[in-house]
Amino acid sequence: MRGLIVILVLAAAILSAGCGGGSSSGGTTESSATAAGDWANSVCEAFANWKSSITEAGQGIKDNPSEESIRTAGDEVRSATETLDDDLRGLGRPDTQSGQAAKDEIDQLATSLDTSLQKITDAMDNSSGTSGAVAAATTIGTTLVEMGNEISSAFTQLEQIDTQGELADAFQQADSCAGLTTTS
Repeated sequence: MRGLIVILVLAAAILSAGCGGGSSSGGTTESSATAAGDWANSVCEAFANWKSSITEAGQGIKDNPSEESIRTAGDEVRSATETLDDDLRGLGRPDTQSGQAAKDEIDQLATSLDTSLQKITDAMDNSSGTSGAVAAATTIGTTLVEMGNEISSAFTQLEQIDTQGELADAFQQADSCAGLTTTS
């Protein structure tokens, strides 16, 4: 049980580091584009909500390490990840020079999260009894770490495509990003 808590906390930390590096993106300027600041706020809000849910799931196991709490945490992680996926897919593209590339990167991240979500779902669906719940928890924890790495990689890609620094500025100024950014 303790290992799962450590993994959940590690995944949340990786997520924070991924969002903290600053991101960039851009796209073609059309009426359907979202202002860069609004887009950055939406991205960070989606990740902040996901991180909060993951942290709460881990706390639930820490407070009551039982088969039921593991299953509840798994369901919470699954639900939070589904919401994150939906939020990311609904973002559109930022109104920046590299906006379409940023949208494409976030869409690719959402697809990766879908794959991870399927691992979580399979682990939860195929577990029975205490040992099954513990095995599912291990899979969920490992998958969260993988998701954190995918998120970090996506933000690195966003930095690379944001040659004008438009989104980096937007992420720095976005209120909802304040709790996610880290300084190195």
